[in-house]
Amino acid sequence: MDITGMMALMIPLAPFLMVCFIVWTKHQAKMAELQMKNTAEKAAQYAQHTSQLEERVRVLERIVTDRGVDVAAQIEALRHEESDKRLTAPDKSVN
Repeated sequence: MDITGMMALMIPLAPFLMVCFIVWTKHQAKMAELQMKNTAEKAAQYAQHTSQLEERVRVLERIVTDRGVDVAAQIEALRHEESDKRLTAPDKSVN
């Protein structure tokens, strides 16, 4: 097949190929946007979890460094407090 034959074949296919390329490009853009949204949500969840862990460490540091206080009683109080929070907190996994 010579150049003229290839050109005769490519000219009718060009609009089809362009449409396919445009659809593929839009799909890739949408996939990238969804991936960014998912990443942002995960980052927010990690930040919240980190904040909760930092607060727990602060409480434990206060318990350990505060002399003259019954450590076991405070730990049990924290366990009950966490249990109460879990019982009264709305279930976030049902979305």
